[in-house]
Amino acid sequence: MKNELTIKKDAAKPFSIKARLKSFQFAFEGLSSFFRTQHNAIIHLIMTLLAFSGAVFYNVTKVEAIALTLAIGFVWTSELFNTAVEKLADVVSNEYHAGIKFIKNVSAAAVLLSALTALITGTIVFLPKLLA
Repeated sequence: MKNELTIKKDAAKPFSIKARLKSFQFAFEGLSSFFRTQHNAIIHLIMTLLAFSGAVFYNVTKVEAIALTLAIGFVWTSELFNTAVEKLADVVSNEYHAGIKFIKNVSAAAVLLSALTALITGTIVFLPKLLA
């Protein structure tokens, strides 16, 4: 009951620029924690830098740049959500649980799908340029 009251109380607060700026601080803290604790973040960062470097080197079109940006953003967003789901599942239970295993596997599959989408996008953009 207390949580419902807190939610209702928070929803009634007027708009505050200070509170919005604080939410950005929380988001940057999340990114910082993500990079400090997730090894896959380094792999994604390297691939992102390679893709952006390739985009500059090969002078990709605006449409190609948009496609690469969306694909890369898709991977980063998936990885961040996957990390959040895994951490939440670990808080719920440190013991083996078939339901949590399923949730973690599906969450990891979302990252895999987004990475494959980015790979295909990068191949479509860069392969003709590499073969030219």
